[in-house]
Amino acid sequence: MLLYEHPLSSYAQKVKIALREKGVAFDVETPAALGSGGATGPFAAASPRNEVPALIDGEARIFDSTIILEYLEDKFPTPPLLPPDPAARAEARMIEDVCDTLYEAINWGLSEISWFKRAEGAKAEEMRATAARQTAELQAWLTDKLNGRDWFNGDDFGWADLSVAPYLNRSFHYGLGTPDSSQLARWRTRIRERPSVAATFKEFDAAAARMGDASGRLSSGAIKREYRDHRLEWMMKSGGVQIVLDGLARKNIRFTWPL
Repeated sequence: MLLYEHPLSSYAQKVKIALREKGVAFDVETPAALGSGGATGPFAAASPRNEVPALIDGEARIFDSTIILEYLEDKFPTPPLLPPDPAARAEARMIEDVCDTLYEAINWGLSEISWFKRAEGAKAEEMRATAARQTAELQAWLTDKLNGRDWFNGDDFGWADLSVAPYLNRSFHYGLGTPDSSQLARWRTRIRERPSVAATFKEFDAAAARMGDASGRLSSGAIKREYRDHRLEWMMKSGGVQIVLDGLARKNIRFTWPL
């Protein structure tokens, strides 16, 4: 089994945690042309949007993190990641959807500012303030969903937890974590004790430490940024209209849309 991924991708992190929780052996590969807008070969054939993650399992070619999670749950039902109760399963999927869209867009915008220098000075501070406010609102919503329990998924770690994990961890990375005494901080401490999460977060930390030259690679044309639906919406609404327009003029922004 081969997983096309990037350690910084929250979507790919979800899948790696799931594979590790289920004890499924897999290899990983970061496509050489990822982010250039010109990926080719087996990865492009597996992922028409040229986005990670994409999973190769025998003859199966599967893209989109949620579809991959569903595939893994169908093929490897033990241990189950979704709770047995239909309402609880729906709750887990709704938590995933909020994190994959609203939370991901905020984190993506922060990466554009922090790593790719899309905005600097007063504009960057304005967008960071918006991100901080929205992050706090989502964290309050997640705290309500956790409701004093150990796990978002119910009695055990599962689908809902691995769906929150990459996004909340990234908030802590950006300095937007919650106090140590908070429910979310204590939950994060618990999940980091799980081998599946610890290995995935270690890979994230190593990749993040290598992002120092990201803005230079973007300016040189070595990489391009891909703005798609919720990411583009966040950038535009948070004051980044001119940033997007400038990127289009320099041809270092590419729009991708759901199939």
